[in-house]
Amino acid sequence: MAPALSRSLYTTPLTSVPITPLSSRLSHLRSSFLPRGGALRAGVSCSWNLEKRCNRFAVKCDAAVAEKETTEEGSGEKYEYQAEVSRLLDLIVHSLYSHKEVFLRELVSNASDALDKLRFLSVTEPSLLGDGGDLEIRIKPDPDNGTITITDTGIGMTKEELIDCLGTIAQSGTSKFLKALKENKDLGADNGLIGQFGVGFYSAFLVAEKVVVSTKSPKSDKQYVWESVADSSSYVIREETDPENILRRGTQITLYLREDDKYEFAESTRIKNLVKNYSQFVGFPIYTWQEKSRTIEVEEEEPAKEGEEGEPKKKKTTKTEKYWDWELANETKPLWMRNSKEVEKGEYNEFYKKAFNEFLDPLAHTHFTTEGEVEFRSILYIPGMGPLNNEDVTNPKTKNIRLYVKRVFISDDFDGELFPRYLSFVKGVVDSDDLPLNVSREILQESRIVRIMRKRLIRKTFDMIQEISESENKEDYKKFWENFGRFLKLGCIEDTGNHKRITPLLRFYSSKNEEELTSLDDYIENMGENQKAIYYLATDSLKSAKSAPFLEKLIQKDIEVLYLVEPIDEVAIQNLQTYKEKKFVDISKEDLELGDEDEVKDREAKQEFNLLCDWIKQQLGDKVAKVQVSNRLSSSPCVLVSGKFGWSANMERLMKAQALGDTSSLEFMRGRRILEINPDHPIIKDLNAACKNAPESTEATRVVDLLYDTAIISSGFTPDSPAELGNKIYEMMAMAVGGRWGRVEEEEESSTVIEGDDKSGETEVVEPSEVRAESDPWQE
Repeated sequence: MAPALSRSLYTTPLTSVPITPLSSRLSHLRSSFLPRGGALRAGVSCSWNLEKRCNRFAVKCDAAVAEKETTEEGSGEKYEYQAEVSRLLDLIVHSLYSHKEVFLRELVSNASDALDKLRFLSVTEPSLLGDGGDLEIRIKPDPDNGTITITDTGIGMTKEELIDCLGTIAQSGTSKFLKALKENKDLGADNGLIGQFGVGFYSAFLVAEKVVVSTKSPKSDKQYVWESVADSSSYVIREETDPENILRRGTQITLYLREDDKYEFAESTRIKNLVKNYSQFVGFPIYTWQEKSRTIEVEEEEPAKEGEEGEPKKKKTTKTEKYWDWELANETKPLWMRNSKEVEKGEYNEFYKKAFNEFLDPLAHTHFTTEGEVEFRSILYIPGMGPLNNEDVTNPKTKNIRLYVKRVFISDDFDGELFPRYLSFVKGVVDSDDLPLNVSREILQESRIVRIMRKRLIRKTFDMIQEISESENKEDYKKFWENFGRFLKLGCIEDTGNHKRITPLLRFYSSKNEEELTSLDDYIENMGENQKAIYYLATDSLKSAKSAPFLEKLIQKDIEVLYLVEPIDEVAIQNLQTYKEKKFVDISKEDLELGDEDEVKDREAKQEFNLLCDWIKQQLGDKVAKVQVSNRLSSSPCVLVSGKFGWSANMERLMKAQALGDTSSLEFMRGRRILEINPDHPIIKDLNAACKNAPESTEATRVVDLLYDTAIISSGFTPDSPAELGNKIYEMMAMAVGGRWGRVEEEEESSTVIEGDDKSGETEVVEPSEVRAESDPWQE
């Protein structure tokens, strides 16, 4: 169907129209306006209608047009889109908004815009204020009638503005107002206005089956009422004639709630909470109708006692009386709108507790304004306590960042758009005037502006953490690290672009400082001249790290080793790789270079024990990739190290513990194991002699097996068969202990039978504890 284009061809005052038949008048008008010949050009058909508008008749030609445009390539027909209004309105309402409760945010934002417009225009036209009262918004729910009434004392609307703003879907009065201001450079533009899209008003139909708008503009002497019902393609505008409903100035919107929404949104406490959540920082006072209680003093008559005459005595008592009154819902002021130099620390802490329902003061805060390509204001906080639930560490969808656009709450449900997951513990508010929002103003669209905002927020957060680390009060950063150190380590894995900011903030225990945490800067400052790397050891606890055989030679040479005792530590360090041109080196892996090796001595040791290494490798078979002389041992006979590119013992333990781990990949990723022996240890010297003098000795083979199994445990690996290892240890213990304390060759019977009287035929049972051998060493 071709589109209908309505054109008003002729208007005339109602009193000037001669009283003639309507058909003849239309015929006369048609002949007056049509081209010569009385015919329309091809492709145009016209129907004539007579309408009454404001005491004037308007003749309209509703023409169905199919205009043809001729181009070089050919001709085509141009059409305009058609729309079924009721269906379009239904789509707008129910497709844009994911939560019904946002209707109140939209309507309060519209009211705020109306107040802003009045305040702006009153600068040049003070008469617009008149006697309309203070600039405010009042919301009154009525549970009995199932209605919500929102009243503002703003600019109001004339009849033409009602038709233009409410009768035209997706046309924003605020946008038109801003455009007019920008065109008039003398007045400038008011950035406090909220509306953008012209559909916020229709969100009322999310919960209302009928909406009535009563409005009075100071530019007009009359008050008009706009009325429409849901699922309708039409609306009614009438003049308000009831004196009781006359407004001095502004707009009053009454929502007649649907049956299933009456009990939720007509409740006063629910309305109050919605205002506090979405609109508590709107620049005008918002009052809600609330039930309150007060204590009053009353006089009551005391009951007369029997036999007493005269007037009854009165006594004063107190009772609680309930009543309804207006209550200010947005007491908290937008602290970020003020100059940071004018705000005290106590005000920041108080705002933090109210905005995020916290009871502890924050560890730190930062208040800043960003200007330039992207303009926004923000206050960020580091909480005084970390999350109690481990899931919060890895959950990016926290509600810690509250996004506002022109002081109206938009959302706190983000999935990494403003902050990365590892900084999800940071709490704060971000307020901007020109964020790229979708029409519902619930979703932050991905764009270059958002990426710039994210980058600046991250940078400000690191600056705030850096200030804590450089503070004279070391306890502050110690508290921060205890609560949020895991988050920064996660950042080492997920955010390679900010490694330079994260790495100086890391803290670890070390072999030289087991009580206090050490920074990487302090480690490098304390390094020796010949040390070329940062050494670390990953284990499951501080105790096992201190007793690990990998440390022996490094401690002897006064080389500091970092202890990585948390599960995330090893992965974080591996992602860093270097810091200040110093590589991170795992001392539990092969090819450890300490920087001061004696090449001559090492070569001699390898030549002397080369045969032993080959013999042990032959005994162990595929259990180890190779056997070699170690340069990291001083007191232990041997140690089992990992290959350079395989998992360490600590990583292997963590991967085996994964609930959904893939066991098939364990063998592949485990890498090769290398047995390193200490040439100075007596056991190794004895085995060296055994491989030369008695290479077929069964006892020597058993010693090698037990040595390997022991090295598995001392090096942090998990034995494949703990029970088999236990039996080997028991067998070696029996060999070492056998007969040392005078154990008898033959075991005594566990019980002794003593013959009794022949007549009785009874026997006496003596407990084994009562039977003692003459050579019992414990008898004394």
